[in-house]
Amino acid sequence: MTTIDDQTEADSGREDDAYLLDRRAVAAILDAVEKGDQAQLTELMEPLHAADIADLLEQIGHVDRESLIRLYDHEFDGEILSELDESIREDVISILAPQVLADAVRELESDDVVDLIEDLEEPQQETILGALAETDRLAVEQAMSYPEGSAGRLMQREVVMAPAHWNVGQAIDYMRSNEHMPDQFYHVILVDPRMHPVGNVTLGKLMGARRTVPLLDLTEEMFHVIPATQDEEDVAYAFNQYHLISTPVVDDEGRLAGMITIDDAMAVLDEEHEEDIMRLAGVGDESSLSDSVAETVKRRLPWLAVNLLTAILASLVIALFEDTLSRFVALAVLMPIVASMGGNAGTQSLTVAVRSLATRDLTGANVWRVIRREVLVGLLNGVVFAVTMGVVGVIWFGSPQIGYVIAVAMVINLAVAGLAGTVIPVMMDKMGVDPALASGTFVTTVTDVVGFFVFLGLAGMVLL
Repeated sequence: MTTIDDQTEADSGREDDAYLLDRRAVAAILDAVEKGDQAQLTELMEPLHAADIADLLEQIGHVDRESLIRLYDHEFDGEILSELDESIREDVISILAPQVLADAVRELESDDVVDLIEDLEEPQQETILGALAETDRLAVEQAMSYPEGSAGRLMQREVVMAPAHWNVGQAIDYMRSNEHMPDQFYHVILVDPRMHPVGNVTLGKLMGARRTVPLLDLTEEMFHVIPATQDEEDVAYAFNQYHLISTPVVDDEGRLAGMITIDDAMAVLDEEHEEDIMRLAGVGDESSLSDSVAETVKRRLPWLAVNLLTAILASLVIALFEDTLSRFVALAVLMPIVASMGGNAGTQSLTVAVRSLATRDLTGANVWRVIRREVLVGLLNGVVFAVTMGVVGVIWFGSPQIGYVIAVAMVINLAVAGLAGTVIPVMMDKMGVDPALASGTFVTTVTDVVGFFVFLGLAGMVLL
């Protein structure tokens, strides 16, 4: 008999797994691959979105992946390539038959093709470029001429534009007669005779207005133009800050070069968030579940080596108080508590600071206020835990002096943790270094060194 609690748990499980691939479907797909049943495989893959197929290819091993791709063959969609994680995209492309790859790439818009080839080796780039029509190839090559990570790489060349002097009827007639319209677009970009964008008209306003209404009367009040050389992080910030849906990109002379849409901008924002998390953990900004053991070791080893050096530095501080530790064993029991609390408090402040720097909420105008806040938070938290650990020290070891020592050390270390967790990422940002890259290591070092020094130093003065 199913109880209410059982049903609630089942419903909760379904909510958590709402967008995950069904395990039975994956098992059925792999079974069809193992049997070489192409018809069954095609039938099972047909309902799946390109993003789900990409997830499937990322989750299975190389051998199963190769067998699936070769059996799926001509059904392979170009959207799958654009959804794939970069870590396995090159592997998938090398498996695809040349004609299948050519057909898949031709389905993609120019910005997706650029994203596809910019991280590939030159032979594979040429293979993909060779599959494109001449005009599409020129568009992609022109986009590739812009700096990596710029708006020029992010934009798509397929745009809907109209002369600024047209009316609604002329624009609608033009779009109906044009056979090469983008599959999706949100605005009609108005341009002057020199191809300079002068405004955006949303499709909603266009379709809701009379044919005789001039397009200039329908332009949006908020109109942003992005230089092709602008960093893609700045582009993503502009989209997020000003709630943009799409916006034109211009070349050095201010002429319309392409358009960026919200999906591409949000993909950049998502990548930046992912990189920050990876870097804060010291696992590299390109790590993925499909990496080999050797690749994973190569990425993580340098930061573990840095952590080892900082741990040695903290150990040298402890060695300075060897005599104190040998006479009061209780200090060795309490030391990890001081270091752990300081490290956790520092990580909290660090996470807030790095995120605020990424979203540009932490600036020169408010940096000192934020630093004061984090130090005060550290002090107050330190007082709360100082009282707790002071009582624990007295009860556990029967020594009021030990209680005093750990209480004071806790207050000082948590205040320093708040200071270091904010100041270190801000300093790294001012020096042009990504604050997510190594701030965690430095903050942990500061809290360990200060925590051990204060705790053992005070113990030496009070107890000896």
